[in-house]
Amino acid sequence: MMVLRFRLMLYSVLSITFIACVQAQNVDVIDSTIKTMEEFSGYPLHEIDSVPSFSVDSANLQKQIDELSSFSDSPAPSVTRILYSENDVLARRFIKNLMDKAGLSVKEDAVGNIFGRWEGSEPSLPAVSTGSHIDAIPYSGKYDGVVGVLGAIESINVLKRSGFKPKRSLEVIMFTSEEPTRYGISCLGSRLLAGSESLARSLKKTVVDNDNISFLDAAKSAGYAKTDDFSNVFLDEKSYSAFVELHIEQGPILENEGISIGIVTAIAAPASIKVDFGGNGGHAGAVLMPQRNDAGLAAAELALAVEKHVLESGSIDTVGTVGILDLHPGAINSIPSKSHIEIDTRDIDEKRRNNVIEKIHESAVRIAKRRGVELLGFKIVNQDPPALSNELVIKAMESATQVLNLSSKMMISRAYHDSLFMARKAPMGMIFIPCYKGYSHKPEEYASPDDIANGVKVLALTLAKLSTN
Repeated sequence: MMVLRFRLMLYSVLSITFIACVQAQNVDVIDSTIKTMEEFSGYPLHEIDSVPSFSVDSANLQKQIDELSSFSDSPAPSVTRILYSENDVLARRFIKNLMDKAGLSVKEDAVGNIFGRWEGSEPSLPAVSTGSHIDAIPYSGKYDGVVGVLGAIESINVLKRSGFKPKRSLEVIMFTSEEPTRYGISCLGSRLLAGSESLARSLKKTVVDNDNISFLDAAKSAGYAKTDDFSNVFLDEKSYSAFVELHIEQGPILENEGISIGIVTAIAAPASIKVDFGGNGGHAGAVLMPQRNDAGLAAAELALAVEKHVLESGSIDTVGTVGILDLHPGAINSIPSKSHIEIDTRDIDEKRRNNVIEKIHESAVRIAKRRGVELLGFKIVNQDPPALSNELVIKAMESATQVLNLSSKMMISRAYHDSLFMARKAPMGMIFIPCYKGYSHKPEEYASPDDIANGVKVLALTLAKLSTN
């Protein structure tokens, strides 16, 4: 029965084309369509007499995206949703409700990673997983991460409406705190799932936000962290047979080239650095320039050094950003006595990225010495290796685009994602869809309902393929 339903689901992918062909009595096109689908599925389809639905409810999905965006600490059209805030808790409740409506069994772990499982016919086998995040940096958009969570739930609905029954269980994951906004730790939930013992230790002892609220206290206020042993979040090595993430591209390539789907082959390796300088403060008018030890100028010079070292790497894949620069005391007529700068640098080549980090450190030491300020701290917060997509997952995604007659492109993700860490626990793949002008992390971020629907269909077929392996 399961095999028959799987045949029906796959047959429905091209149901509109098939019906049109029947009406036109074009036997050659019918045979070609069925052959393509048989090659993808591995099952004979010519015996099927009925065609179930294989369509995305785009209107409802867009309604969900809009409703989720209302849980925000900033006014529309921007979205601000910070870890364990009141709106984050409300958004989590919204996601769990949608999972429940989709017939998924829902559970949460100690840090709030949310799991919705559709049990397969052989539940003892490692499951196939998919998902993303819903937290949002200040004044960002409503599609980053969200498409990969709500789209994953809709992909399950698509498969259920088609009559498909999975062999391996399918699981949707909403990851906690992919963005580093509150605690400066990117992909916090997926890092823990991947087994970061150092993170598990620091979360219960040393991690605090800018208001000196500890991670442990914040998690408890949101209903999590019943225990401070976060190692219980770690995934078993055999939890998942594959992980696939649907995401907006966050860049302009797909839109510019008119391509429907990006098939990600690798994710660039990110590193985050925090640097602190200490100098001598003073009156902006009374202290002459030759006598100054300006911590603010030291930070500014280091910011320019970051750009210099990145450009000197010799590769367009090396990037660096200074996203935070804080000065103390922060008055227009006061020479900064302290400065704090946070740097993001990444590359698909780990060695080349690490070389840039070393040059940035050398520059920080030289700048401090020359300007007569103290280098109070140079801390590498994270220094992650790149991740490669699994060949079998890539083939499943590519086959899905072919069956759906969608154009696709192999590409690199220069933004990091939870997939970077899930790749440490399971064969990984990512599906990109176009977004307007490549905009992301800003209110203008947008993906069209048609592009989202294409991504959901590719994800649904990929999950179906992987669940039968």
